[in-house]
Amino acid sequence: MTEVFPQTRPDRRFLPDIPSKSEGRRTAGERYFSQGQADVYSADGKYRYASGETVDISEGGMLIKPDKPLRVGDKTVVRFFLSAGTMPEGYESFVKLPARVVRVDSSTGYAAFEFAKPMSQYLRRKRWRYFETASLLGILLTLIGVWFIKKESIFYFWFDVPVFLYGLCAVFYLLSRFFFAALYKPYPVVPGFQPSVSIVIPCFNEEEWIEKTIRGCLNQHYPEELLEVILVDDGSTDNSVAVARAVEAKIRDEAGGRLTIHAFEQNQGKRQALAAGARMAKNDLVVFVDSDSFLQPDAILHMVQPFHNPHIGGAAGRCEVENKWTNMLTRMQAVRYFIGFRIFKAAESIFDVVTCLSGPLACYRREVLMRYLDDWVNQKFLGQPATFGDDRSLTNFVLGSHYAVYQHTAVSSTIVPSTYGKFFNQQMRWKRSWLRESLRACKFMWLKEPFMAISFYLGLILPVMAPVVVLRAFVFMPVAYGIWPTMYLAGVLLMSMLMCTSYLLLKRSNLWLYGVPFCFFYLFVLLWQIVWAVLTFWKSDWGTRPSKHDKGQAMG
Repeated sequence: MTEVFPQTRPDRRFLPDIPSKSEGRRTAGERYFSQGQADVYSADGKYRYASGETVDISEGGMLIKPDKPLRVGDKTVVRFFLSAGTMPEGYESFVKLPARVVRVDSSTGYAAFEFAKPMSQYLRRKRWRYFETASLLGILLTLIGVWFIKKESIFYFWFDVPVFLYGLCAVFYLLSRFFFAALYKPYPVVPGFQPSVSIVIPCFNEEEWIEKTIRGCLNQHYPEELLEVILVDDGSTDNSVAVARAVEAKIRDEAGGRLTIHAFEQNQGKRQALAAGARMAKNDLVVFVDSDSFLQPDAILHMVQPFHNPHIGGAAGRCEVENKWTNMLTRMQAVRYFIGFRIFKAAESIFDVVTCLSGPLACYRREVLMRYLDDWVNQKFLGQPATFGDDRSLTNFVLGSHYAVYQHTAVSSTIVPSTYGKFFNQQMRWKRSWLRESLRACKFMWLKEPFMAISFYLGLILPVMAPVVVLRAFVFMPVAYGIWPTMYLAGVLLMSMLMCTSYLLLKRSNLWLYGVPFCFFYLFVLLWQIVWAVLTFWKSDWGTRPSKHDKGQAMG
């Protein structure tokens, strides 16, 4: 399946955003390939001069191949439709902007236009402010609906105590997540605070994405002498190493020897790859980045800011879905990822207890990481090597002695499964690791801030009990008493709308509605994986493409 995401035009420099190369760059922003139709009108918008195919587009202008000649200096109005996946999320829209012809290429027939105002300014006035108003109204109406339903639930509480008690606890838990997330603020950039950073990329069979991952890690607006990138290949059987070596040769002059490639002769597993990179790291902070994840140019600058606090041992960045426009499954995951980070991790960060520093972008103090590295690599559960749940496991070690926080402004994106088979396998691995590591965390979480502890234990109990409650509400009660779970379904719908309207408020995107089908998809499909996860939580493998070593450990 072809993944759909915005395609940027290559810069003539491989690493245009590093400090020594970014001075004097044009301010028009990233240019994105575009395949659509644009109409060019007179300055008053009444007469159409020309039409043509769009070639590329940016925040400040666009390139068109018009069907009629244009002259440099012509003042026009351009009308076009930005389809989903052409530019970053939120830009998909009909656009009508004043623009001036700034360049005409007679050899290609291309005409370059400069917009009279940045596209984001135009969209804020024409579109985004209405999204924000509608989302705030939607949140208010949703909360009123939740209050009404819970009022009815209290009235009917004794008719079905288990279901209504579960519903009250679930609503309390979810609303508390949104409340604390509203209080969250990312760590600001402290001028002059730039600790040295080593980025470690574990790689297994990622030839399709590894070049983009390496480029994102090196192309950082961060002092070059304070940043190194270490790629550890875990015995890939495809061309991952060859691609990485080709990238190394291509960027040797620009990267200045900051890229190190280490390849295992035999597959050893993801933890061994991460551990090898950590041992090779020379800098104060170690950042783990998955091999199919891509960093924004200022990700490292923002990622290091929490470590100004000496009590913080680890931090997680935000992860967006890179291929969100591929199909309905990836669109649902886009909403789920954003809510998972901006709401749930942000709420945990209020208490300095983020329970999972996720693999796409996670940062650790090297001294803390090395203290627990051997125990983490050699971890066993029920006598079996723990070869999955690496992120949660390492986070548990860190939380034993330090804080773990979330930094919303440190942004990465990742390729998510676009087929249901791969998605279900990934979700099963995640549920097993969540269950195992949550049981480990139970031993110390009660020592944390009381409200955080209560939230943690609720967050463990509620999903495990959910299949029983759903069976009772949707099967037992209708069959035995003829009582249909109308209020339960209404509650699920309202909580999904709270998720959707929050997404619309923060992202101003057409994807907001996909939160509703995802919640019901979770209720009727994904929820039942919990049962199988409880029965098989000792099974192990890693990543979306399990390695030979991890498969062997799982079978052994």
